[in-house]
Amino acid sequence: MVVVLNGKQVELAEEITTVRALLASYQLQEKIVVVEQNGEIIDRSRYENAPIADGDRIEIVHFVGGG
Repeated sequence: MVVVLNGKQVELAEEITTVRALLASYQLQEKIVVVEQNGEIIDRSRYENAPIADGDRIEIVHFVGGG
């Protein structure tokens, strides 16, 4: 499956079928992130069941602390 992830076309492994699996593949599942899929922000409680489809446009923003 091919998606556009943060502006770049990426081919995902076939086991990556949900937002949660996508975050896990980038080791982001424990980080504070915001995920937008096709223009809609996905609530964190829906990551486990939010399906990813071929051609989706996904933006992942994660926060970096600092002082």
